Amino acid sequence: MTLKRKLVFVILFLTTIAAVGLGYEVVDGKIHIVYAARQPVENLDPSIHYDWSTRNLQQSVYDALLKYVGDPPTLEPWLAEKWEGSPDATVWTFHLVKNARFHNGDPVTAEAVKFSFERTLTLKQGPAWMLLDVLDPSGIEIVDDYTIRFHLNEPYAPFPSVVPWWYIMNPNEVMAHEVDGDYGQGWLQDHEAGSGPFVIKEWKHGEYYWLEAWDEYWKGWPNPDHIGGFIFKLVREAATQRMMIESGEADIVEGVTPRDFDELAKTPGIYVPEYPGMTTFGIKMNTQKGMTANPMIRKAICYAFDYDALIDIYEGHAVLEDSPFPMATKGHVDLSQWIYRQDLAKAKEFMARAGYPDGGFELEYVYVAGLEEERLIGLALQSSLAQIGIKVNLVPLIWPQMVERGSKPETSPDMMAVFTTPISNDPDAVAIQYHPMSAGRYYYSHWYSNPRVTYLVEQARSISDWDARAKMYDEIQRIVLYDAPEVFGMLYNRRWALRDYVQGFRFCPVRMTSEIDMYTLYIDKSKLP
Repeated sequence: MTLKRKLVFVILFLTTIAAVGLGYEVVDGKIHIVYAARQPVENLDPSIHYDWSTRNLQQSVYDALLKYVGDPPTLEPWLAEKWEGSPDATVWTFHLVKNARFHNGDPVTAEAVKFSFERTLTLKQGPAWMLLDVLDPSGIEIVDDYTIRFHLNEPYAPFPSVVPWWYIMNPNEVMAHEVDGDYGQGWLQDHEAGSGPFVIKEWKHGEYYWLEAWDEYWKGWPNPDHIGGFIFKLVREAATQRMMIESGEADIVEGVTPRDFDELAKTPGIYVPEYPGMTTFGIKMNTQKGMTANPMIRKAICYAFDYDALIDIYEGHAVLEDSPFPMATKGHVDLSQWIYRQDLAKAKEFMARAGYPDGGFELEYVYVAGLEEERLIGLALQSSLAQIGIKVNLVPLIWPQMVERGSKPETSPDMMAVFTTPISNDPDAVAIQYHPMSAGRYYYSHWYSNPRVTYLVEQARSISDWDARAKMYDEIQRIVLYDAPEVFGMLYNRRWALRDYVQGFRFCPVRMTSEIDMYTLYIDKSKLP
């Protein structure tokens, strides 16, 4: 097939939502691969929105001062070549590299960093919540063209750990497309103003997003055979995704069933990387209202639950939590000796201590409608609690409804299924989930409050001495486990399926669910069909 005919073939397939997609194509001598995914990119603006699919593209077209790399994750200098904090963790200074350029050729300077942080803080969306309480726009100081300084309102030791979420935008590009004072929001939904390794080639919302490698990327490329670009193609059905990767019509897929992943791992020409991530599954219990406000009832539930069912549902591709903190979290403490596991005798003992030796009441379990894994977990919970006299009613809701219900203690469900991915490997990212300042967020649907934990969280984030912080996080994990605000469940393994000629996959547990760093991918030409 000639290149011209192949390009016609590409256009025909990309402009329809077809049952099958296309495989890699050669464009100007470069191989562009296809990532078939189920989640669209609603808004590319880094000040407004993020989820795994959005970040997959954002980190391709934008850079941040720092970047998480590797497993276990480490903070690597990126737009900043170095940084330092004051002893009291209130002042943070970043020194920028001097060779970084935006896609239009403008230099990446301290002015651009200041603009980007100010924009996100002002719009109060996207990652703004991570710093709104500690940083005001007036606290951002340009020391010189390549030095930026942040003066915080209060000590905040984890500050560098959230910086990778704050992408740097070209102020000239953004403001050139401002309409009626919108700060360029309309334009940035499907355009970019970044300095990252890729640029947008085509954008067809709801169908595909085609990014092309930027040959002049200021940081260079880790491999000379790097991909020439990628087509992030929306494919709604997992069965179609599997068919596409098997036929070679897709080069990467995510989100297929555990059994499909197992079968794909046995398929010649396909490999399935598998890693335990940081995404935890827990059943949050309302600690302020109803039967679950009683800690004895919560402990009974924790001891009654069949944890092995979690592993079975994920067909062995998950690990049980051994602490309220994921294993990859800095300062994680293995509490296997005290973690809850199914023990019906203990469960009944706590039911008796609560004054309900025979149960005799009902609880609701709210989960995401259509998410089969959560439904199956609900059935396991239903079966488990029936053995101690508690009837569980399964209530499917769409995610926005769940978030709304969990935003107030009066309406938060008795039990709610929640997957949570920390934004960093700093323990504050998990500890904050048990502090009242998280009120209203989905992961705080338990409405847990313990004065000692609140104090420790605030103290630990206010000092720079890691040894002192570590002791506090050790105590936090033990107290939270004892108080049982949730059924501490499992971490499911993250998996993808890739054609074997796509190499350079590098896992980092801080990334969200199916997010991949496309920058490191390259083509092993010896394995091309």
